[in-house]
Amino acid sequence: MGAVSSNYAGSKELDMPAALASHRFRIKTLTALGALLCLATAGLRAENLPLERIKLPPGFAIEVYARVPAARSLALGEQGTVFVGTRNDSVYAVAPGADGKNEVITIARGLNLPNGVAFRDGALYVAEVSRILRFDAIESQLRNPPKPAVVTDRFPHETHHGWKYIAFGPDGWLYVPVGAPCNICEPDPDRYALISRIRPDGSDYQVYARGIRNTVGFDWDPRTGELWFNDHGRDLMGDDMPSDELNHAVRPGLNFGYPYCHQGDTPDPEFGRKRSCSEFTPPAFKQGGHVAPNGLKFYTGKMFPAAYRDRIFIAQHGSWNRSKKSGYRVIMVTLKNNAVAEAEVFADGWMENEQAWGRPVALLVMPDGSLLISDDMAGAVYRVTYRGR
Repeated sequence: MGAVSSNYAGSKELDMPAALASHRFRIKTLTALGALLCLATAGLRAENLPLERIKLPPGFAIEVYARVPAARSLALGEQGTVFVGTRNDSVYAVAPGADGKNEVITIARGLNLPNGVAFRDGALYVAEVSRILRFDAIESQLRNPPKPAVVTDRFPHETHHGWKYIAFGPDGWLYVPVGAPCNICEPDPDRYALISRIRPDGSDYQVYARGIRNTVGFDWDPRTGELWFNDHGRDLMGDDMPSDELNHAVRPGLNFGYPYCHQGDTPDPEFGRKRSCSEFTPPAFKQGGHVAPNGLKFYTGKMFPAAYRDRIFIAQHGSWNRSKKSGYRVIMVTLKNNAVAEAEVFADGWMENEQAWGRPVALLVMPDGSLLISDDMAGAVYRVTYRGR
């Protein structure tokens, strides 16, 4: 995906770099509400976040669900509590307050980049850089959380790509990625640049997939049980190279190329001579250079129109090292015959004219079918609903 065209005609096409043209996917936004204004983020409060600038398909609406500092990963409890990880030192819970409004409660402080959160059997699992914690019976103790149990402390201590997204798979295992401890290097393939999985008690560590520079978002297709995940491409190869990836692991044991091959067809300048790109699993879809795809969720709810069901929603956090910024939006991907058929912009408007006021991170489908989106820049969790045309 490339720069957004400035010509509006009800919808708009996205220019695609030449390296992506072979996909021939029609990528478009579904509606346009006009040009955005530049806005500084300092001092923004819930009532003045400029949500009217978020462009959504017709019939959809967005509102603030809660203001949560540096909000990133999201997980849903059995009693409707939304748990929020961060990349600072705290973990939060969002629960209904006595006045009917959502209340933000601090669950833990003083942790090491507790980005990842997952929920199972009444317990909250939290991923730090090197260990997984478990807070038992957490929803009955939100205001007086128990001391966490250490599920495992086997993971590396490096903070470069050390923050983690975690989730329980349909097989009951907890999936834990470990990013490369560098921009580009040749790390131990059994410890870095991979997705691992463990039992809920921390036992039976297995490497599920290798050659993954840094994934902080994945989900399983509810129809096939197969894993789909984002991967961030390396830096310092230009604005558009390599592309960030959407990958599809149809089985365990696949290798997706890092550090030898990028975007399925581009040998690394330093390590590419050692291995051929043909040895590795290519991406299912090239998302564009440096868009930083984070959250990924299949839409399994019933609130949105039927055509949205089982589409993949991806939160593109946005570039930090590109001459012209890219990302800062939520896209949705349509699969046909278990392959990517089309990609469209679903929500856009957190950035324009090289100025951003928000950066979408993670996604969560709620029981009522609404979609939550976290934003670590604005310190917010949004709720997207469908209200009909």
